[in-house]
Amino acid sequence: MEQKIIIVTAPSGSGKTTIVRQVLAQLPALQFSVSATTRNPRPGEVDGADYYFLSPELFREKIAQDAFAEYEMVYQDKYYGTLHEKLEETWQAGKTPLVDIDVKGAKTLKTFFGERALSLFIQAPSIEILKERLINRGTESPEMLKERLDKAELETSFKSDFDQVIVNDQLEVAVTETLAVVRQFLND
Repeated sequence: MEQKIIIVTAPSGSGKTTIVRQVLAQLPALQFSVSATTRNPRPGEVDGADYYFLSPELFREKIAQDAFAEYEMVYQDKYYGTLHEKLEETWQAGKTPLVDIDVKGAKTLKTFFGERALSLFIQAPSIEILKERLINRGTESPEMLKERLDKAELETSFKSDFDQVIVNDQLEVAVTETLAVVRQFLND
């Protein structure tokens, strides 16, 4: 069986995680690929389920060991990466990994896996709606909000590099569209 991978990316606040959760719940052939990160856990996040929370030193050791399929320093001293061994474990279990990662990492994985990867870019209908969503989330300082919005504008400029762009205006519609695209890719 060909080892395929689903790559989902989006600027912060686009609704990517919500869409990913609903797609995973409806497609048992997929398995969420837990990323590694050096950031601190948010309330309620569990090591090994939401992320593998690593120290910056351990993350850098794994970089030196070539343990990542991709990694990025997304914000200053905040690394994120996809571990080779976790993708392999998913394929060995007979499932297709679904990775939920930043735009740079998504581009790297798409380049690496080529036609074996389906890359999806989720975007909010507008930057104003994105700002509103980030404010409502209540997790961002004013400085971080500005940084995330600036980054979102840059990331959105790369959306044409992905196989499919899904606008998350109405969640149910975005989930339905995502499911249809993923099912078609898995069946090809």
